[in-house]
Amino acid sequence: MRYVLALDQGTTSSRAILFDQKGQIAAVAQHEFPQIFPAPGWVEHDPTRLLTSQLSAVVEALGKAGASPSDVIALGIANQRETAIVWDKRTGKPIYNAIVWQDRRTSPLCDRLRTEGVEETVRRKTGLLLDPYFSASKIAWILENVDGARDRAERGCLAFGTVDTWLVWNLTGGTRHITDRTNASRTLLYNIVEDRWDDDLLRIFAIPRKMLPEVCWSSERIGRVTAPLGPAGVEIAGIAGDQQAALFGQLCVRPGEAKCTYGTGCFLLEHIGDAFRLSQQRLLTTLACTTTRKPRYALEGSIFIGGAVVQWLRDNMRFISCAPDIESVAAGVPDSNGVVLVPAFTGLGAPHWDPYAGGMMIGIRRDTQIGHIARAAIESIAFQVADVLRAMDADTGIPCRELRVDGGAAANDLLMQFQADLLGIPVCRPAMLESTAQGAAYLAGLATGFWSSEEEIAGMRGGCAFRPKADRAQMDARFARWHNAVERAKGWHANS
Repeated sequence: MRYVLALDQGTTSSRAILFDQKGQIAAVAQHEFPQIFPAPGWVEHDPTRLLTSQLSAVVEALGKAGASPSDVIALGIANQRETAIVWDKRTGKPIYNAIVWQDRRTSPLCDRLRTEGVEETVRRKTGLLLDPYFSASKIAWILENVDGARDRAERGCLAFGTVDTWLVWNLTGGTRHITDRTNASRTLLYNIVEDRWDDDLLRIFAIPRKMLPEVCWSSERIGRVTAPLGPAGVEIAGIAGDQQAALFGQLCVRPGEAKCTYGTGCFLLEHIGDAFRLSQQRLLTTLACTTTRKPRYALEGSIFIGGAVVQWLRDNMRFISCAPDIESVAAGVPDSNGVVLVPAFTGLGAPHWDPYAGGMMIGIRRDTQIGHIARAAIESIAFQVADVLRAMDADTGIPCRELRVDGGAAANDLLMQFQADLLGIPVCRPAMLESTAQGAAYLAGLATGFWSSEEEIAGMRGGCAFRPKADRAQMDARFARWHNAVERAKGWHANS
């Protein structure tokens, strides 16, 4: 047997998945790693633990399949995107923990830059907004707060990378300092109109160019693994930020095709073709994966807390013992009984972009049960996705006709049916929910000839569709109630 290996490096765990030539999973392994919360609104990872979790998952997946690295044709990487790591080029050791995409510590810096009037410049070059979500302000924070970091960076001693760059650096023994265009487009430093790192943006954030990686295409032969604990000799041939990887994994490669990944956060992307277009609805324009070596674009709405609201009910509230239990608990009641949960635990993402919003639950009464809260949590995910898709429809002027879905929470039938009822369009779930890992595998497999074309890949897909059933007027009334709650949650932490 021959395989393509996908590394799916996420926010809470690292996974390794082997795909066979029919696109089926031959083996999968997953290793969690600790979340670090040094202060309110701060989220970090230990880069070394992150790396070892990924390498351990690779070893385990190969063992489960009874495979050796010589059986693996190519390796593709999909990764949490905006998380920033800075390390010493000589020793390869990080100078600070990875600052995770969810981290909000740089809100004051973004506020200051906004008042200085640079946001429109940033937006027209990157398609993004000034927000702590993206990498640039995190790098700036490390340079200002780690002793000696700025001097070392200006002397060319430090390297910056998103998680893909960190993995490739270590997999190739420090010989390749590289990222792909989809990850570069999430840094606030890459000009996606002119397809290059931008000196104006580097000046705005005071980041030395010497720190930056080389930029490659998402489907391209990059180099072979040399790490002792890695799949030695395997060719790295695919890299993409997790959400763009999922867009490609769902084969949304033509304008108007859209997908939503329901993971720790929720990320809705719609392909818009080969022309850069700015959103008028506070959505993002970002680079999409392509096998043609010509820039392709997508609109994106990023929701910070999706499936993480279920983790919160499990770990903090202890309402359930494992995440899948949420569906049966919620199904025990016919509705949320008026309870609305706004999971703004780390602020609100698209289309609101309020880093100071606070999580809120409203509508609790004497007869409120755990089932009502569980249902409100599930519905909060769907409400946020609906907010983004409506904004996207307004931007494109063409209503989305179906939404393709993936990610762990997409296995929840109750959530998927409520999503279809709320949107009023079919929600299409593939037979395999591993679209992120599939996308990374497809990119690597196409670059190395393991698969011949996107058409061959399309022939391997299956799945089902959830179609709207609920009364439209009732769903519109519930959506209005959600918006009422969101407005109450906005700005809650502005003065704290």
